[in-house]
Amino acid sequence: MTSILTAMSDTFYTKRRFVHHCAWCAAGLGLAGSPAWAREGVEVGKESAFAKLVPATEVEQSALQQYRQMLQQASSKNALGPDNHPQVLRLREIARRIIPHSHEWNPRAREWKWEVNLIGSNQINAFCMPGGKIAFFSGILKQLELSDDEVAMVMGHEVAHALREHARERMGKTAATQGLSRLGGAVVAGIFGIDPRVTDFVAREGANLLTLKFSREDETEADLVGMELAARAGFDPRSGVTLWQKMSAANKNAPPQWMSTHPSGATRIHEIEANLPKVLPLYERSRN
Repeated sequence: MTSILTAMSDTFYTKRRFVHHCAWCAAGLGLAGSPAWAREGVEVGKESAFAKLVPATEVEQSALQQYRQMLQQASSKNALGPDNHPQVLRLREIARRIIPHSHEWNPRAREWKWEVNLIGSNQINAFCMPGGKIAFFSGILKQLELSDDEVAMVMGHEVAHALREHARERMGKTAATQGLSRLGGAVVAGIFGIDPRVTDFVAREGANLLTLKFSREDETEADLVGMELAARAGFDPRSGVTLWQKMSAANKNAPPQWMSTHPSGATRIHEIEANLPKVLPLYERSRN
């Protein structure tokens, strides 16, 4: 089985358009905005209106095609974990426990054809594409020596990106920022429910302002939603702290938070600790 875990060339994986290189190669920031609703568990904002600019079915179909291509290339390099590989079985069991708790966050998740696969690569990375297509790289399991609780935090985080449709939102923001001047402020105001004078100003002064904090906010949201998913599935959410301690140690040369597209490990740990009281009761209940 050692050939399965042989490191693949990372060149191909840098071309994945839907994968956020977020979590596992950099470093949450405090979530901006007020809670959209009062509920048991973590609080996050409303779904972004930008996502509605791009049809979900088109995003998910494109993601499926890219996922299939990735698996084919991995298989051709003898780097796709077989169904009976111990780590594949482990990942799929953790996913089996997490997925039922995804439906509250996105009703479409009930219809997704979830998949979990292991790719032999030294990358410290994992992802969940739109539509529930999950992949872990062997590097994150081997180099960080993750416990099941820590794997669940990683998986919950990546699943949260898909549930909150961050890839779709990003595509919508790109479409909006590229076409804002042509659409005109009145049309955009109708879509987003904001003052046309504001959108006219943005169109004139630079639409890139709309995406300034996109990555950091989404990373924090995925941390929080992922932590809740893991807790409801019976995994200790306190493992998020040890996970990011390991991540920080593996990324000692990461740039300062204000220079990075992603929040620092220290900020992430602080945010996780601040939200533990909201999810620990869910974890304790799941164990009983």
